[in-house]
Amino acid sequence: MHHNNFIPQVKICGLTRVEQALQCADLGADAIGFVFYPKSPRHLTDDRAGKICSALTDRVKTVGVFVNESFSNIMKHVECCDLSTVQLHGQESPDLVRRLCNENLQVIKALFIDGNPSLNDAENYQASAFLVECAQGKLPGGNALEWNWDRAKSFGEKHPLIIAGGLSPENVSHAIKVSSPHAVDVSSGVESNPGDKDMGKVAVFLNTVFRCGINKNAEKIF
Repeated sequence: MHHNNFIPQVKICGLTRVEQALQCADLGADAIGFVFYPKSPRHLTDDRAGKICSALTDRVKTVGVFVNESFSNIMKHVECCDLSTVQLHGQESPDLVRRLCNENLQVIKALFIDGNPSLNDAENYQASAFLVECAQGKLPGGNALEWNWDRAKSFGEKHPLIIAGGLSPENVSHAIKVSSPHAVDVSSGVESNPGDKDMGKVAVFLNTVFRCGINKNAEKIF
């Protein structure tokens, strides 16, 4: 293997159960995402999210996912659950990103191939990384729809890139091959029901990614 073979990191998003989060961590996930968006079927209370976060070791990044929330609400969740990373999945302002960065948080901003903010808006945000998806469904998030992941490849040559939307154990190696991301993010592609992960699918997804060495020097995101 080439000395700088790089395997994308993996975030498993939309966890709602302690034991499943622990299993994801044991299987090698780099980050676990919790959705604090009331309209999502994976929405969590602080109490439940806090229990899951305190059960995880520091090796795994805990990511709170928010959609168009206020700074004070986001900080409430961060403090309550001791989150290390915030993912902003709506039309948040560059100013909000800057304020959260000033709180020593890692901030991931979602950008949308067919929506706002778009890839061209990246320069406005001081984010640690960008999560790119297509934005063609009703709810924020990938809505399990596949898209042309190669449309994000050149973006990832200039910015830390997380690919999301429609990923599954069956297509993730193709998505990685065509987009060369620094990380991949999966939710519904490894579920039996919203918020209920199928641990067999999680294992296959992770092992598939681990086999996808990419020859690239990359900063770790998580």
